[in-house]
Amino acid sequence: MSAKVTIHDVARESGVSIKTVSRVLNREPNVKADTRDRVQAAVAALHYRPNISARSLAGAKAYLIGVFFDNPSPGYVTDVQLGAIARCRQEGFHLIVEPIDSTADVEDQVAPMLTTLRMDGVILTPPLSDHPVVLAALEREGVAYVRIAPGDDFDRAPWVSMDDRLAAYEMTKHLVDLGHKDIAFIVGHPDHGASHRRHQGFLDAMRDSGLRVRDDRVAQGWFSFRSGFEAAEKLLGGADRPTAIFASNDDMALGVMAVANRLRLDVPTQLSVAGFDDTPGAKITWPQLTTVRQPIHAMAGAAADMLMQGVEREEGAPPPSRLLDFELVVRESTGPASH
Repeated sequence: MSAKVTIHDVARESGVSIKTVSRVLNREPNVKADTRDRVQAAVAALHYRPNISARSLAGAKAYLIGVFFDNPSPGYVTDVQLGAIARCRQEGFHLIVEPIDSTADVEDQVAPMLTTLRMDGVILTPPLSDHPVVLAALEREGVAYVRIAPGDDFDRAPWVSMDDRLAAYEMTKHLVDLGHKDIAFIVGHPDHGASHRRHQGFLDAMRDSGLRVRDDRVAQGWFSFRSGFEAAEKLLGGADRPTAIFASNDDMALGVMAVANRLRLDVPTQLSVAGFDDTPGAKITWPQLTTVRQPIHAMAGAAADMLMQGVEREEGAPPPSRLLDFELVVRESTGPASH
């Protein structure tokens, strides 16, 4: 077996000092372009792989980004991880993914991680984006963080989001344009800021279309398949049924479609169903789900990028933020209203 390639080998191959090689590997500024190119060429030629632990000891960065999540939707969590990993790999960082149970003692879960894991920053997903104990713990330990889709207090820390209210508004208008007047809505997890914005977008679109929203046409969900299934049982259980149901995430919309199938209601001729997120499940069901394509992958990548580039801000200035675009994806689960 050949000997392991070391930083000394890279220095000899590129004709520079070990310190210069280290500066290039750590992406430090003020390195001449031709020097950087020689070092990178030597790294590629020798198939050198820097030791993450050694890098973190040698410099200020640990080259580790954390993702904290507490979300019942596996598709959402997977997209967040993939988006963050893709961006981290481009910059030579590693990703640590940690589940946090927000219904248990959050302090006991977060504090040990922050003291034992040296991270350059943490990406927070809903509902942890707004969890006061999590935010306080990170600030107490001086760990940088970026929030994905926070519900409020936008000046507290950097964030990445999309316009959930507008997206829900446009999806509702899509259903109205198909002739639907009796539209039901399944609200998402009450601790997620996006849930309230999506609900508001639905209400605003119905109002602007001159349509009334009956109290019994709004059901509470929890962003899980089971909660969507249970909400649909209530909404579709009687003879007086809505002609369309808009669930504020795909997992709940898939629960609606399962109930429709059990009741032998044809989708979309007898019931139109729309979701939100465009997770993989939206395309493997039949009929395929009309939904809002939330840029989950891109949001996670942007959050990782903000942490790796540094999120410092001048005193009194607002924190860095990025508002990404969404897309209405019309598939076979929505159609003209039956009369």
